Amino acid sequence: MKVLIVEDQHGLGQFLKQGLAERSYTVTWVRTCSDARNALCETNYDVIVLDLGLPDGDGLDLLREWRQSGFVEPVLILSARDTVDDRIAGLNRGADDYLQKPFSFEELLARIRALIRRQGAVKQTVLEYRGIRLDLLSHTVRINSNEVDLTSREFALLEIFMHNPGRTLTRTLISEKIWASHYEVDTNLLDVYMSRLRAKLEPGFDKPLFKTVRGVGYQLV
Repeated sequence: MKVLIVEDQHGLGQFLKQGLAERSYTVTWVRTCSDARNALCETNYDVIVLDLGLPDGDGLDLLREWRQSGFVEPVLILSARDTVDDRIAGLNRGADDYLQKPFSFEELLARIRALIRRQGAVKQTVLEYRGIRLDLLSHTVRINSNEVDLTSREFALLEIFMHNPGRTLTRTLISEKIWASHYEVDTNLLDVYMSRLRAKLEPGFDKPLFKTVRGVGYQLV
């Protein structure tokens, strides 16, 4: 399980990273809003632990930005802000849980586990966007009730975008999820598969489904 820690206090950040790593979590620790944005664009995380008082911005604004951009990762706010209004503000901005500092590490672990369980329990088996219906159980894709014949790799590629509509996905992230191991040729192969996917899906639409973000990756728009 992958955890992103956004915490500017050096001692606390190291403590969280080491403690979670010892419990077999894969941990990325960043200290600013800017680094958090970059980390979340590079890969997906199972849980994000977010401090609010960051050197280059407020964690609440960062959280709102994430939610408006289509990021759905569970977020646990870890903050010294301890009033009821603070907790309400955090939950209203899109947090899934709120834990006040100082805290028990065992309670933090329990809350992280609960968020991961909850995320797994509500995982959708049918994804829909702009008339596209992707069924994960029957492994079928329909556009306005018309079935589209996709290969298994094209299906996997579309699934990634359907889980992240509106979100720019990097070429590296897509390639690592589609191919068992990432190597340089994959990025060229990705262009081939994107071309095939566009050819099969876009003829029925007035506007393109996919946007190429030059130098970065692709976006389902």
